[in-house]
Amino acid sequence: MGYPRLTEQAVAKDIEYRRIMALQSVLITGGTGSFGKTMLGGLLADGVPEVRILSRDEEKQDALRNQLNDARVKFYIGDIRDRTSVDRAMAGCDAVFHAAALKQVPSCEFFPIEAVRTNIMGSENVIRSAVENRVRSLVCLSTDKAVMPINAMGMSKAMMEKLVQASAREIGQDTETTISCVRYGNVMYSRGSVIPLFIKQIKDGNPITVTEPAMTRFLMPLRDSVALVNFAFEHARQGDLFVKKAPASSIADLVTALLELFDVPDHEVQHIGWRHAEKLYETLASAQELATAEDLGDYFRLQLDERDLNYNAYFNEGEDKTQALEDFHSHNTDQLTVPQVKDLLMSLPEVQAEVEAWKAIK
Repeated sequence: MGYPRLTEQAVAKDIEYRRIMALQSVLITGGTGSFGKTMLGGLLADGVPEVRILSRDEEKQDALRNQLNDARVKFYIGDIRDRTSVDRAMAGCDAVFHAAALKQVPSCEFFPIEAVRTNIMGSENVIRSAVENRVRSLVCLSTDKAVMPINAMGMSKAMMEKLVQASAREIGQDTETTISCVRYGNVMYSRGSVIPLFIKQIKDGNPITVTEPAMTRFLMPLRDSVALVNFAFEHARQGDLFVKKAPASSIADLVTALLELFDVPDHEVQHIGWRHAEKLYETLASAQELATAEDLGDYFRLQLDERDLNYNAYFNEGEDKTQALEDFHSHNTDQLTVPQVKDLLMSLPEVQAEVEAWKAIK
């Protein structure tokens, strides 16, 4: 049968309410980032008594502390690379959302060992600590760049996913901790992404710098990434990986949408060529993964390969399931038109504020 579809709003809302209200303490690693702050706001609104933030940046923690002024939020200075600081923040938690990572492709390209230390070894610390502390649910955040990766960031995230799956196989189904993963594409207007860069270039009067207009990227508002993580928390079985069926846009159409929103149709656009470790399109699920996936309506549930160390299952026995014909990527998903991209952009409060401020000075 599979899980109820998310469109069954009444059932889903009731399940979410009962599960969220049962939580007493939640940990968000990397909790001062864009995702962490949005997740935190939702948990506080749902009445969770205690939410812990584990991150390295004391300045961001102090800013968030002063902004919230909420005694339910506990701030832990630490690094997921250090198991001791992870254990300290983890003790007594019911659920963990693991968002801490090195995410910038160029940074990881120049310093790949740092990506290993944070995204792989740090994630191992989080996973092991969650199991040993009997956390009820651990949801780890991954990226489309982990599928057939060509850069160090994607490779390190792919290895994080393998750690999740290996740990899930190791602890089995009948255990207190459920470990799952989510995988999504570009979060719109997140730090370091192209949308705030393009807007800044428009406002500063500088050319918009486009690498390759035909490139496509998945477009996901931050609210959708949080909804995906919540869905994983509500519905995950051991080792599940959830993917949202996100739409995509070409970079050319994204630029056109921004030029129209800011009413600057003649603004200069420069084509600067592909950057190192950049793809023409991104992939959220491979054909091999989709062969055994469960279609949940808005999401795919990619199932854990539960073969054990019996090597016959790897070397002497083939798969009996038919492979999917193609991967799910940003070239073959639903392609947004320019008007649709504009509507999606204007659904973001940050873009609304930028457009309104721009019109006010024109």
